Amino acid sequence: MDRDELTRRLVHPNGPYAGIEVVAATGSTNADLLARPDPVDRTVLIAEEQTAGEGRRGRSWISPSGGLYLSVHYRPGVPAHRLPWLTLLAGVALVNVAASVGVSAGLKWPNDLLLGPDQRKGAGVLASTHEHGIVLGIGLNVRPLPGDVPLAPGGLQPTSLADEGADEADRTELAVRLLTELDRWEAPWRDANGDPLVSGLHEEYARHCVTLGQEVRVELAGDVDLLGTARYLEADGTLVVRDGAGHDHVVPAGDVVHLRATGGGGRPR
Repeated sequence: MDRDELTRRLVHPNGPYAGIEVVAATGSTNADLLARPDPVDRTVLIAEEQTAGEGRRGRSWISPSGGLYLSVHYRPGVPAHRLPWLTLLAGVALVNVAASVGVSAGLKWPNDLLLGPDQRKGAGVLASTHEHGIVLGIGLNVRPLPGDVPLAPGGLQPTSLADEGADEADRTELAVRLLTELDRWEAPWRDANGDPLVSGLHEEYARHCVTLGQEVRVELAGDVDLLGTARYLEADGTLVVRDGAGHDHVVPAGDVVHLRATGGGGRPR
């Protein structure tokens, strides 16, 4: 990973970021930024390898060498109830990066990156808030994965950009593209005070979300499952699922398993 090249292309005054640090290995880039007493807005930390990566709901995130593991500290100054959109924003950025290297991609709500024709999982996203702002962490599988990487939640098969035939595997270049895409969406979202409708983020996310229109099983807290059809996203990013009895349920969080496609997507008219 070429820190000098990243700095030249992305750090102020040539780019939107305050600083970029690259380390050989760490437990978790998110944890490292959260531990800093007063991190500057748009500070980036990239690790060649993570030894204690964390996924959603406290799960561990496997971080084999050859991936792209980065965290960005933001002080967006938007209302707290709109901060969850930052993780959905990261999903949009990841889809666009995958497309830029010739890999088809979509999003399983809320932010699982599905790559290739078999829609296997290629990235993880986790955001953590603290008194100074929010840290957004992304782990993107770049090089071919070893055979012992376990299944993701919901039984998703893991994959990487290289495994799906990407035409670019240079991690410095991919970091530039990912951080550029993050800024492309975070800046207007911030300028719109975190409003996903005004900034266009809601529409863009829904365009890439392959969960919409699918029959799904949502694994909720307390070993409760909700079966139904994923219909649309509310303005706050929550998923609306209609059960077999025709009742709509607003799902703020949970693991989604795609059962089969029902056709269509987006908000019903």
